[in-house]
Amino acid sequence: MPHAIQYDEYGPPEVLHLVEVPELTAGPGRVRVTVRATGVNPYDWKVRSGAFREAFQVDFPSTPGAEFSGVVDQVGEGVTGVAVGDEVLGRGSATYAEQVVVDPAAIERKPAGLSFEQAAALPVAVSAAYRALVPLGLEPGQTLLVDGAAGGVGGILVQVARARGLEVIGTASERNHERLRALGVTPVLYGEGLAERVRAVAPNGVDAAADLAGKGSLEALVELTGDPAKVVTIADGDGAKRLGVRFTGGADQPPADALAEAVGLVADGRLVVPVGTVYPLAEAAAAQRESESGRSDGRIVLRVG
Repeated sequence: MPHAIQYDEYGPPEVLHLVEVPELTAGPGRVRVTVRATGVNPYDWKVRSGAFREAFQVDFPSTPGAEFSGVVDQVGEGVTGVAVGDEVLGRGSATYAEQVVVDPAAIERKPAGLSFEQAAALPVAVSAAYRALVPLGLEPGQTLLVDGAAGGVGGILVQVARARGLEVIGTASERNHERLRALGVTPVLYGEGLAERVRAVAPNGVDAAADLAGKGSLEALVELTGDPAKVVTIADGDGAKRLGVRFTGGADQPPADALAEAVGLVADGRLVVPVGTVYPLAEAAAAQRESESGRSDGRIVLRVG
């Protein structure tokens, strides 16, 4: 029988445990994937902790996870364009598992040069990055300020922005500045005094800003852009309401072609996936604990199988 990570009650990471689960079957219009890796996201542990229990009720036992990479091993009736043996990545549910069944529209072919761990780190981060970037409507040559540029989402967003011809300024701790420079990003320290540091490197101003960190920077970002409509946050809903800034959350959908575009950039060598720590599936609790710490460099991934 295949294995999956489950939890039977809200609580700390220790409620996560590895169990055997019934084998899945790809019904009509679906494909089954043998999972090779799955990404670990803040949403996973926020649900597990009970932080969202007032918004919706989890049906226990529950398996976390919203993204995966793997190999198609079963194709349901009516599915075309997908074959057994295809290496894929995509969005799904209950992906901390050895098998998932998904809509073929939710998957993309994995580029040959991309590891399964890198591929599993793409879908959710791409969704968040495109939700933050696309509404800003920037044109090539304009300047984007990204607060939280060195994280899992930031690492994707700044590369997509550069590929679209934007000038990018990114906040990060000093230890990540050289990594940002290598991506063509002008780094600045985050925190108090941000506006002054940004003006020093961009005397002509910035055209828009994306807040990925939720560290109370929205007022500075509005000040720098001159207009709340030129700022998007994925991390500070309360601040967005107070200042009139656009907030986009996980329930919002990215552009339909976002994942396909990102995969194309990977294949062309213009997007490198920033993977941090890789854990085995059985150590999902440790992986979520690291995610909760907020100290990860790049995406956290579970290796499956």
